[in-house]
Amino acid sequence: MGYLRAQATEFLRALRRHRESGTGSAAGTGAGTGAGTEAAGANGAYGGPDRAAPPADDVDAARALRRAARRISATLHTFQPLLDADWAEELRPELAWLSGTLAMEHAYASRLERLLQALHRLSGSTAFPAPRPVGRATATAAVPPAGSPVPAAAHPASANRGNLTVGAAKAGALLDRQLTLARTRAHSAALQCLGSSRFHAVADKVALLASEVPLSGAGRGAAAAAGPDAAPVDLRPLATAAQERLADAVAALPLVTAGSPYNAEALVHGLSPDPAPHPQDAPWHQVRLLLRLHRYALEALAGAEAGAAGSVGAAEDTVDVRLLAAGEALNRHRDAAEAAAAAAQAARTPRIAPATAYALGVLHADQRHEVEAARYAFQHSWRKEPIRLP
Repeated sequence: MGYLRAQATEFLRALRRHRESGTGSAAGTGAGTGAGTEAAGANGAYGGPDRAAPPADDVDAARALRRAARRISATLHTFQPLLDADWAEELRPELAWLSGTLAMEHAYASRLERLLQALHRLSGSTAFPAPRPVGRATATAAVPPAGSPVPAAAHPASANRGNLTVGAAKAGALLDRQLTLARTRAHSAALQCLGSSRFHAVADKVALLASEVPLSGAGRGAAAAAGPDAAPVDLRPLATAAQERLADAVAALPLVTAGSPYNAEALVHGLSPDPAPHPQDAPWHQVRLLLRLHRYALEALAGAEAGAAGSVGAAEDTVDVRLLAAGEALNRHRDAAEAAAAAAQAARTPRIAPATAYALGVLHADQRHEVEAARYAFQHSWRKEPIRLP
């Protein structure tokens, strides 16, 4: 499968960029010294006095590593009947571990940015600075220490925002402490991951994959039957099966209820003080994963068809606008659900002031409203007719 080989090549290219940026050597030294790395990060991680933000090249390389790992893992899952079963089952969870570990640092930073921006919007106060965008060599938004003078608001808060404004600064400071600590730990975990023997074993297997894809007996038989001048294997039946799994999962969603931008029934459950994950979120998260598998299967299929026709160009050049819009809505759904959970967790911190707890409760409710808005957006985009870019 040419698509797998291409993604393996992208993985190795991103790994080389990551090592050349200087963090690869740091990762090797950081392996097994997570406590020291975490302590250093807690004193000045990402913009603090003792530590600089990660280089832009390192951020881009890590993102490319995650991207290639996700696509290889998804392809192994969708087209597993054509691949050597033992090899695929051994490599797929390792790639999931790698992409998940590398994604956590960015996830915590994005979550903090989202929550601080929501606090600004809800309180109408500038009691703490707006967070800077997460990405290229940016620092985590800082919150002024307790007791520091508070600048005047650009827009005076209305009377009904008074209680929220009082607790917003302390709520932002609490979220900053909790999520920055989580981000520092995720950074240490990523360093240990990239310097571990487990990661090097994954990289070795991907390097072999770049030159040869281990096929199963059925895959070798299909390749032999296709002949030397045809596409090596017919991927369409398995890609269709991935599409059918997605369609079945979407059909099980309450799209009629999600067709209302204000889903009161879901919000009643979403605003519950129960610390357990929202029971309605899991099916939507599953649809997001199945949609990603479907998109990657279409990329592999487009790459195989382009290779058979002798075309030049990346498989990702063929984009289904409907799938992109649906995927963006589900990504917003996940981000809002996780942000709401983070606000709820912060509100359960012992001995916080009532105004702080109130601000966190309003923030939690706001993010649950964002969850319902994302479900509405998904329903709206999914029921449109498919449109493909040329």
